[in-house]
Amino acid sequence: MAKIADFVNESSQIMKLLSREYYNDVEIKSLREVYIYLSENVRPLFSSVEWRLIRKYITKGVFASAYKRDSHGISLLLKNLEICRVLHEKVGLKQPSLLTVTLYPLVASNVVSIEEIKENFGDDTAHLIECMSKVMELYSQHDSIQDENFRKLLISFAEDVRVIICLIIDRYVLMKMLNHTDDTDYRTHVTEECKCLYTPIAHRLGLYSIKSELEDMAVKYEDRETFDDIAHQLQQTKKARDLYIQEFIEPIQKRISETTDIKFTIKGRTKSISSILHKLKAQNTSIDKIYDLFAIRIIIDAPIEKEKSQCWQVYSIVTDMYVPNPKRLKDWLSIPKSNGYESLHITVYGPDKRWVEVQIRSKRMDE
Repeated sequence: MAKIADFVNESSQIMKLLSREYYNDVEIKSLREVYIYLSENVRPLFSSVEWRLIRKYITKGVFASAYKRDSHGISLLLKNLEICRVLHEKVGLKQPSLLTVTLYPLVASNVVSIEEIKENFGDDTAHLIECMSKVMELYSQHDSIQDENFRKLLISFAEDVRVIICLIIDRYVLMKMLNHTDDTDYRTHVTEECKCLYTPIAHRLGLYSIKSELEDMAVKYEDRETFDDIAHQLQQTKKARDLYIQEFIEPIQKRISETTDIKFTIKGRTKSISSILHKLKAQNTSIDKIYDLFAIRIIIDAPIEKEKSQCWQVYSIVTDMYVPNPKRLKDWLSIPKSNGYESLHITVYGPDKRWVEVQIRSKRMDE
């Protein structure tokens, strides 16, 4: 409470703006949480002078209605702060990108000039905001954004990949916020836009976590019954699945620790709902019979010159313990994907005659 109060103590008008007269309980809670996150994790990226200036600009923007709700009832202030959080937390982008998301609405509303941005935050931030302006102008001139030509134009106008990432995260946050709207037509429009445009680009850029969540939300909004059914089945079997993953991991963990000096961590997970649904349709089967429902990720902490050799060493240990399916070996260590993705994937026959996908890569590759 204290930190959100710090943000709004400039005037009683701002306090009123963030009161329940303007925001519902869910939004108030989200505003508190996101601002606390930004204060604790993003604020250290800026000097005290810069942070005060950012707060001043945001306050100015609130007074000028630059962060007002859009025509569908979405709070632009809350959305932009959430975008900043995700860009920092899930993508790792730094000051210029965070400033672009925060200050672009002010430039677009003529509340702050691009010259002021350049003077106070540098050429890089000003350049990104100018690129964002070009992209937004492109949007306004095209009715259909679902064809390949628009995707090429978008990337061309953006100029900088960080602008594209900001756009992807903008839609990612918007998709999450649409869970609370009754505007089903708008939700359908945004979902289609994500499926046709942003999810494929996220995949190409290697933002796999974001891509998977976008796909899951698309399933949720398009076929809620199927989404809830799969989620319910996964929840019913969660304890058994977690136990199985742990039983699969422990022998590997022990063997690597006892026979090598490799530093590593192992994570286990179940495939996303959208991935499971795709497999259900493709294989015409049930969840309990899905091929490679589980995925294990072994992350090696090694200097770059030893990454590949240690990955293959771990691969040798895993395939010695569990029978591999050679047809499902994917070697992106020797030849990385075009987007730079590096990893070694193999599917092995685990306990209880269940297939498990194992991904092996270094900490650098994972990041």
